[in-house]
Amino acid sequence: MTAQTRKATLYRMVMDEHICPFGLKSRDLLKSEGYAVDDHWLTTRKETDDFQAEHNVDTTPQTFIDGERIGGHDELREYFGKPVNDGNSVTYQPVIAVFGMAALMALGLSWAAFGDFLTVRAVEWFIATSMCILAILKLRDIESFSNMFLGYDLLAQRWVRYAYLYPFGEALAGVLMIVGALMWIGVPVALFIGTIGAISVFKAVYIDKRDLKCACVGGDSNVPLGFISLTENIMMVAMAIWMMVK
Repeated sequence: MTAQTRKATLYRMVMDEHICPFGLKSRDLLKSEGYAVDDHWLTTRKETDDFQAEHNVDTTPQTFIDGERIGGHDELREYFGKPVNDGNSVTYQPVIAVFGMAALMALGLSWAAFGDFLTVRAVEWFIATSMCILAILKLRDIESFSNMFLGYDLLAQRWVRYAYLYPFGEALAGVLMIVGALMWIGVPVALFIGTIGAISVFKAVYIDKRDLKCACVGGDSNVPLGFISLTENIMMVAMAIWMMVK
């Protein structure tokens, strides 16, 4: 019997107040793999508890194929040989999201302003919008950011309030560089925080050999600190120098 004609049985929570997202993902994965899904809904808390007790499991959804219990969504992905995010794996997805979106925004601004994608201003807008996006990610949970930032930033360790000021400085410099105004404010701010940041990251990662999560995307990411944070600060310094020369 081929995979295209095989059947799978899925038990998932579908209640008025809650529809399990992993149940929907499991059903979608099974269908994408060519399985006909016998979709069983667990519509009450008691029904769910009884199912878990009967099969000696702690969670739903649960998938069965050829009478064999495969398990939840992660186990199903493993069954089909697909990667599973365990929450601890190093990822560059936030980097791609931030810089990819910033690049698209910069190209769009360049086209709207000059009728051309490839302009010097597009490069400037790319760096400036990247700074703004990264600042937003820090400001959405500034306490989490400050806790991570204090772990390596040399100035913040001496003056704790700097950990709270940094994302505001980054946002201010980014906005001013997008507008192209008040560079006498934006340039010194970017040069100052970028230089200190780059030195701090370089020391923490490449001299002290410390394994830190990245604070520049809010403190809750497994992006390698040395990669994105150093890139972020070098971009700020380079932008500040370019704006001074310009």
